[in-house]
Amino acid sequence: MKRVVLFLATNLAVIVVLSIVLNIIMAVFGVDFGSYQGLLIFAALFGFGGAFISLWISKWMAKRSTGAQVITQPRNDAERWLVETVARQAKQAGIKMPEVAIYDSPEPNAFATGPSKSDSLVAVSTGLLRNMTKDEVEAVLAHEVSHVANGDMVTLTLIQGVVNTFVIFLARVVAGLVNNALRGNQQGGAGRGFAYFGLVILFEIIFGALASLIVFYFSRQREYRADAGAARLVGAPKMIAALQRLSQGRESQLDDRLLAFGIKGKLAKGELMMTHPPLEKRIQALREGKFK
Repeated sequence: MKRVVLFLATNLAVIVVLSIVLNIIMAVFGVDFGSYQGLLIFAALFGFGGAFISLWISKWMAKRSTGAQVITQPRNDAERWLVETVARQAKQAGIKMPEVAIYDSPEPNAFATGPSKSDSLVAVSTGLLRNMTKDEVEAVLAHEVSHVANGDMVTLTLIQGVVNTFVIFLARVVAGLVNNALRGNQQGGAGRGFAYFGLVILFEIIFGALASLIVFYFSRQREYRADAGAARLVGAPKMIAALQRLSQGRESQLDDRLLAFGIKGKLAKGELMMTHPPLEKRIQALREGKFK
């Protein structure tokens, strides 16, 4: 229930903020959202605005959705080792020290998130610490640090912003054309009745599903690069061993908003619908030295 409330509250906040921005733009610049140019501006504001607001609050949302506890002062040897390992890897990767956190979950997993390389979070599950050796945990941490060093959170946000923009824009353009055709109206300007808005929702679902394939593709490429980054930091054998250990467990149980940033993804009917490549392909890529 807590996750649902946070999700709804976040989306409400995004809508309120963007509505204020749109009202200011309309008043100051006299933008007409009835034109294609105005519609594109509207789509870009909502598409990129929502993506960047989500990125900006990503650490806050991650901590609350997983219950992750940031290690401010190590309480035991395990926590001290975690912080020291991430600090060493961050220095090697040339980034500012991320916050290090632990969240309670039986599944072996970890994720990295945050708005920038200098403001990031690396979190590991209790299941990861219990079920993996130190070498394997070190490799997982290196994978997450590599995500931060590669700027993957910002890159995926930009891609999501572009995708969102075109989904919003094309859905309304096509809905307007179809609505005009159904009404026998060949003179521009889409109607704003229930039929039009129903068509917008329908086309947003269709275009959104197609656009998600693009996001999934880039997400899979990020995983290969993060694996390669981990191999540079700790050695390919350790990263391969960690992936082999992950292949013995079940699919990721991370919240959908964090799924793309975890080291392990969920299974799907086809690879096109996966945020992470199959573990066997990632292992093969490391053995063959791809994505260096």
